[in-house]
Amino acid sequence: MRFCILAILLTSGWACTSLNNQHQQETTQNTKTPNIIIIYADDLGYGDVGAYGATELATPHMDQLAREGMLFTNGHATSATCTPSRYGLLTGVYPWRNKDAKILPGDAPLLIDTSQMTLPKMLREKGYHTGIVGKWHLGLGRGKVNWNQHITPGPNEVGFDHSYIMAATQDRVPTVYIENGYVAHLDPADPIAVDYVKNFPGEPTALEHPEMLKMKWEHGHNNSIVNGIPRIGFMKGGASAKWVDENMADTFLVKAQQYIELHKNTPFFLYYALQQPHVPRTPHPRFAGTSGLGPRGDVIVEADWCIGELMKTLEKEGLLENTLIILSSDNGPVLNDGYYDDAVEKLGKHKPAGPLRGGKYSLFEAGTRVPFITWWKGHIQPGKSDALVSQLDILSSLAAMVGSEVRTRDSQQLLAVLMGKSQEGRADLVLEASSRTAYRQGDWVLIPPYKGPAVSAQVNIELGNLPKYGLYNLRDDLGQQNNLAESHPEKLKEMIDSFATVKRN
Repeated sequence: MRFCILAILLTSGWACTSLNNQHQQETTQNTKTPNIIIIYADDLGYGDVGAYGATELATPHMDQLAREGMLFTNGHATSATCTPSRYGLLTGVYPWRNKDAKILPGDAPLLIDTSQMTLPKMLREKGYHTGIVGKWHLGLGRGKVNWNQHITPGPNEVGFDHSYIMAATQDRVPTVYIENGYVAHLDPADPIAVDYVKNFPGEPTALEHPEMLKMKWEHGHNNSIVNGIPRIGFMKGGASAKWVDENMADTFLVKAQQYIELHKNTPFFLYYALQQPHVPRTPHPRFAGTSGLGPRGDVIVEADWCIGELMKTLEKEGLLENTLIILSSDNGPVLNDGYYDDAVEKLGKHKPAGPLRGGKYSLFEAGTRVPFITWWKGHIQPGKSDALVSQLDILSSLAAMVGSEVRTRDSQQLLAVLMGKSQEGRADLVLEASSRTAYRQGDWVLIPPYKGPAVSAQVNIELGNLPKYGLYNLRDDLGQQNNLAESHPEKLKEMIDSFATVKRN
């Protein structure tokens, strides 16, 4: 059976609780300050989760969070690409306000100013221990990074007490883990060097040595080869520190579990930034082939399993009733994003974007509308919300929850909405994709005209580059197939004027 391996792994389930764990929960559930965990997937689409309509892919643990918590049908990332989304999530500021908030190379300087308010800073001020485990991709240092010394500034300088990260993405060098500013397991006798312009003498690349590859590149990934996988950027040295791609999910999971176990007796905030299903898709052998949809499906199954294991840890430590969990994704889905991995060929009936148009990189709805679930046992009642919410709003909403006065420029205080006690979400929202912006107001979406291809030749996604204004009513046309700009000129003008006002403020 397609999911037989997964079924064996999940037989114990995190829903079963021992008497000892019940006692632990009873002693912690009345704590006034809840722990907070943000589980942040990478390129997970609106239609990739069973609770959002996926029928060809099993995501039982994400589905359980949705079934027991609040499922948002109208939750948005702050951008349709990764770096800007992460910037908006942690700062509560629209990424388009920062001209440097674009997809960063692996050696980019820190994007967040160290004096800027951030989500972890706010929570730390209220007594939280703060940690990040997983993907960072917000830059490190102030320019040219020496990977063999303490790397600063980074996550620890913008509010995180503990960090165990990869610098950028799994397909970019350096392919090493960094713990609190130091490359983990680095041998000083084998120093790391990284360059995004030219290769180092004698170092093999995918262009020159295709025989060394176990994964074939399709576009953009033809530089240094690590573990048989071609990467973006050039790297030499650091052999003992290089990660094993197939072990990455397990590595981050164990580090997240250890963080919880270490800080279970004090309020903690954990930003658990998964690397799946971003390329290169490298499931552990025990998950390879379990989805029937190729490596992309396999790593989504793997990510779902990791979430289940994290929940088991919370249960074991008696923290289920004192932990708020927010599950979401940094942007919409993409299939072929630089490697030949059968994501297109084995897609079958699966629809990663669900009923939405577009995907990653797109101004259409699937670029930023993503899975968005809040869960807190005994505090959030099961339900579904159509309220318009953004990851921008997490900062101000959590500030209100913990008694902080911090509010940021674009983050709205929607705690009651996130807790399922109100359906009054945002009135409007600016959508962003690769420095282009669109405007959402109620059920209406305005996409200004932009030059450029309508469809990306590389990833085969409609980008939202329209020759004229696009105006869509999502209530009647969720798939954005009917442009109403010409038939509704008064509404078009109203939206244009409102958008201009928002952008000026």
